[in-house]
Amino acid sequence: MNQAIAQTRGRIFDIQRFSVHDGPGIRTIVFLKGCVLRCRWCCNPEGQKYEIQTMKVDGKDKIVGRDVTVAEILPEILADKPYYRRSGGGLTLSGGEVLCQPDFAAALLQAAQEEGLSTAIESTGCAPWSSLEKVLPWLDHYLMDIKHMDSEKHKAFTGQPNTKILENARRIAETVPHLVIRVPVIPTFNDTPDEIRAIARFAASLPNVKELHLLPYHRLGQDKYAALGREYPMEGFPPKTEADMAPLLWAARESGLQVEVGG
Repeated sequence: MNQAIAQTRGRIFDIQRFSVHDGPGIRTIVFLKGCVLRCRWCCNPEGQKYEIQTMKVDGKDKIVGRDVTVAEILPEILADKPYYRRSGGGLTLSGGEVLCQPDFAAALLQAAQEEGLSTAIESTGCAPWSSLEKVLPWLDHYLMDIKHMDSEKHKAFTGQPNTKILENARRIAETVPHLVIRVPVIPTFNDTPDEIRAIARFAASLPNVKELHLLPYHRLGQDKYAALGREYPMEGFPPKTEADMAPLLWAARESGLQVEVGG
C-alpha cells in the first residue's frame, strides 16, 4: 500500500464486525459519515450529517464520528481475514452515503482489494458520476437502494428526486461485477404491489442484474432520534410482518428476478 492511499483520511461513525447481511459471507462494515438524503425511516440518523455529533446514550454523552486514515483502520478490518477467506466475505462500506467521501472510500476499498479481500458498498448512487468513477474500479459487489420510481414521491420522503439515482443505476450495472438492487419497504411510501412491481421491472431492465432484496420496514433505529434530540418521522407505524411482505414478494417475482425478503 503506497503512502498516498495509507494516509487518505475520512470520517466514520462505526465499525461492525461479523456481519452476514451486507454482502456475501462474513463481512466487516465500516460506516462513513455524511448523506445527501434524509429518508424518513433512516436507521442510522447519526450518519446523516458529516459533522461530529454528540448523542445521549444511557444518560451519558457519546461522541459520534471520528477522523481516521486508511492505515489506522485497515488492521482492524484484516483481523478477521481467516473468516473472510472461508466464507467468501470481506469489507463493506456503508453510511450515511459512501459516495459523500469518494476519495476515502476508494482508498480503503483499494487497500482491501490489495490485501485479497472481497469489497462491497451499500449506497443509493445519489452522487455525481465523477464520485462513482473513483469507487467502482475497486468494487466486487454493489448493494444499491432503489426506493421508488416516482420522483416526486421519492423527494417527499427522502429530500431528493430520484433522477440521478436511476441514471446512475444503468451505468453502474454496466460497470460493477455484481449489482444487487435493494428496496426498503416503507409504510405509505412504497408498500403496495404496484409500487414494488414497478421497481422490480426497472431492476430487471438493468444489464446483468439478477437479484432484488426487499427489506421490511423496522424501528431498530428509533431510539437514536431521541438520543440526537430529534423526533422520529415514522412514529406510529408498525414494523412489516411476513404477511405484509407476501403480496409484495409475489409482485416483485413477476419481473423474473431472484427476489428475497431481507439480505
